[in-house]
Amino acid sequence: MTDTSPEFRRELISIIPNLRAFAASLAGSSDRADDLVQETLVKAWDKQHTFQPGTNLKAWLFTILRNEFYTQMRKKGREVQDVDGLHAMRLAGHPEQQGHLDLQDFRAALDQLPDDQREALILIGASGFSYEEAAVICNCAVGTIKSRVSRARTRLADLLGLEGDGDYGPDSVASQIIGVAPAA
Repeated sequence: MTDTSPEFRRELISIIPNLRAFAASLAGSSDRADDLVQETLVKAWDKQHTFQPGTNLKAWLFTILRNEFYTQMRKKGREVQDVDGLHAMRLAGHPEQQGHLDLQDFRAALDQLPDDQREALILIGASGFSYEEAAVICNCAVGTIKSRVSRARTRLADLLGLEGDGDYGPDSVASQIIGVAPAA
């Protein structure tokens, strides 16, 4: 792909929803996620000459997004911004139906995971990357990714009070992420 390749542009555009989902899982707010995706796209566009054709564009973009997120985190420190109280409301949410995992409960539990575990779980469980691709994105060994995903799934199941066969459990999407059978 060259600097003005329509193929590069087309692939870049097709990956935006995946980037946004990953950014939202990292950033915690849609505004910050949008900013992260925008920064990622600008950097990718400026550096497209460094992308090696035939390699995984999605993994390359996720790596840029992840690096941008951690750069912003280092600049801002570890502060929780909840000006409008939405984060507190999500944490206080109550399941609306028995038998299904409420999205707010799932998100609150996901937010309690350590950053490295949440990131690995989202890459593998929700974004569909292989362990090898996730290891490249996170700049660590494949075994480290497997360990992080396993610990994240175990911790998430504990936080949600899931034992596998209860009548309160995850739907099919959440089940795929945490590696537990969906509730009947």
